[in-house]
Amino acid sequence: MKRETALRPPEACPPVAVPAAGTLSLRARAAGLVRACRPRQWLKNALVLAAPAAAGVLTTGAGLRGSLVAFAAFCLAASGSYLLNDAADVAADRRHPRKRLRPVAAGTVSVRLARTVGAALLAAGLLAGLAGGWPLAAVVAAYLALTTAYTLWLRDQPVVDLVAVAGCHVARAYAGAVAVAVPVTSWFLVVVSLGSLLLVAGKREAELRALPGDGPAARATLAAYTATYLAQVRVMASGAMIVTYCLWAFQEHTGPARVFCALSIVPFVLVVLRHALLVDRGVGEEPEELVLRDRPLQVFLALMLVFLACGIQLA
Repeated sequence: MKRETALRPPEACPPVAVPAAGTLSLRARAAGLVRACRPRQWLKNALVLAAPAAAGVLTTGAGLRGSLVAFAAFCLAASGSYLLNDAADVAADRRHPRKRLRPVAAGTVSVRLARTVGAALLAAGLLAGLAGGWPLAAVVAAYLALTTAYTLWLRDQPVVDLVAVAGCHVARAYAGAVAVAVPVTSWFLVVVSLGSLLLVAGKREAELRALPGDGPAARATLAAYTATYLAQVRVMASGAMIVTYCLWAFQEHTGPARVFCALSIVPFVLVVLRHALLVDRGVGEEPEELVLRDRPLQVFLALMLVFLACGIQLA
């Protein structure tokens, strides 16, 4: 199929020539800086909408405002983290078949500029969190502490790096709850945590598969992993997540709401299976790209959200 053919792992390519300082126009550097902020990856921050939507408050004025503030805070904080990560990883990214094209690695954005703007965005994200109240600011601060620890140390610790990145996703989901002051259930936290671990393990596995056969690992921890191990992590996380989701659907709802939540299990499982297929093909390195480009995944997610919306409205 044409769409699936486009989702192929990157291949090794010749080194990218880094432009000399001062040879790029201001417009080119500005465009590179915007790309380095990775606005496409802001899709991950949609996790802040999960708890408000599940609580049925996303359609209220206060719920929508709180969710949008949390979304903006995490977009700013995440972009700042991306810039600082790219500045720290510039040497490794230049050895990667795809990451060498990122603005910092390619020299479009200087390391100094990336660090300066990255720090400013981190501060802006924290201020945006304060605008949503101290609980949201505390979660944003915890997220920034985790991303900073990841950049400085955790990214080089096998297994711990998986949990650290998954923790960033959990922080996003938890921020949405505190932003609108809704309780977070254990079911929600377990499903989000396992789903986050599943995505991170798939990302690492795709990165491992994308490495040239005789090329060095662009990420230090990849040398400690095997595709078999990461596949086992995915199987463990996906199995536990499906069981937890099924228990939530059947035990926490009654009447018509239970019917729709139970129906959502089918597309939920299809999403997990489709993701497993794509990762096995070596194209799970950027999960947000899969959501934007893979039509079956989009259909399964849409069906799941429709069933969940009906169940929430009838609860």
